[in-house]
Amino acid sequence: MPRILGIDPGSRITGYGVLDVQPRKIIYVASGCIRATGETFPERLKQIFTGLSEVATTYQPDALAIEQVFMHKNADSALKLGQARGAAICAGVASNLPVFEYPSRVVKKAVVGKGAADKVQVRHMVKYLLQLTGTLQIDASDALAIALCHCHQLQAVQYKHPAQLKQR
Repeated sequence: MPRILGIDPGSRITGYGVLDVQPRKIIYVASGCIRATGETFPERLKQIFTGLSEVATTYQPDALAIEQVFMHKNADSALKLGQARGAAICAGVASNLPVFEYPSRVVKKAVVGKGAADKVQVRHMVKYLLQLTGTLQIDASDALAIALCHCHQLQAVQYKHPAQLKQR
């Protein structure tokens, strides 16, 4: 059964979520946030890279799913987000993971049913779909939503072509 690592990159908080894909079921494994607290931006990027490398070592995922870049109104924020995203992708590639990218609207549509859903709606549906109780941080729920989106893609492929999925 494939294991998916979903990443919601951020320059201060990067969310992650790990899910196992079974033929008719998606199983929650773990989720959390990496808080980059370095004094300089390069130090924070290193913390993101190191933290996600540790997550990959701990959970041994088969693939990494991450949100595609979108344009912010503030160019400086968009550049920092892109660099944090790059650190996350490098951590996945350094762990020999294939990387899959999804636009935000596709992730939201896969989880909520509409591409314009807000973060609270996404968190609610992630908790419902994965049957989670308790508090779930927004960044972790976004990462789980990205992982769920990729899981749905894998299940669609498996339904049509079972040999295309890597077995654990």
